[in-house]
Amino acid sequence: MPKDKNKLPKLPRKTKAQKERALEILSELYKYYPNPHCELDHRNPFELLIATILSAQCTDVRVNKTTPALFETYPTPELMKDAPLEELEELVRSTGFYRNKAKSLKETSQILVEEFDGKVPQNMNDLLKLRGAARKTANVVLGNAFGINVGVVVDTHVKRFSNRFGLTKEKKNTNKIEKDLMALFPRESWTDLSHLMIHHGRGPCKARISEAPDHPLCKNYGINCECQKMREDE
Repeated sequence: MPKDKNKLPKLPRKTKAQKERALEILSELYKYYPNPHCELDHRNPFELLIATILSAQCTDVRVNKTTPALFETYPTPELMKDAPLEELEELVRSTGFYRNKAKSLKETSQILVEEFDGKVPQNMNDLLKLRGAARKTANVVLGNAFGINVGVVVDTHVKRFSNRFGLTKEKKNTNKIEKDLMALFPRESWTDLSHLMIHHGRGPCKARISEAPDHPLCKNYGINCECQKMREDE
């Protein structure tokens, strides 16, 4: 029997009450952000993979300004693997760390062509073979390009939301935070979940806030939320 390349890791145990609270938060998130979606512009799995690699230490807005020219010149892995490195560097310079990112784009494209017939693989194990594609990138691609929920994307917004809303006790380790979220929320919601948390984190519950936002989600569930603490100090 072939090994399941999308097998889930062992998850921590959560109580019924914890899961019920998580479902309430999920329902409220859908209420306020009814159209969760990936903010990276893409037309196919390859473009999403490349855009996600470029998004490391860079905003989605900046990536979306950069990728049109990149994909117009090198729309396929077959073309991108043969691109002059200097030209790739120039095309992605504005995203930061452009030398490493250009190498990742070129090497990833080469692997796609040589090992996967030019197709983006649809499992975690194979995606992790690509340069510049850690688990976060793989989760983005699997969830948004293929509708496969293998994990939860944990970026700075998701990490902050998870702590402020008491969904994890882990402050830094993204793998542990991801497992806590996977254990709390239904698998079919995992891809949406990160988008929902990111929307809230970019909106009313930013990293730095000067005044307590009057948002029901923060007031009702943000037990460790900075805005909650500010409200208590008033």
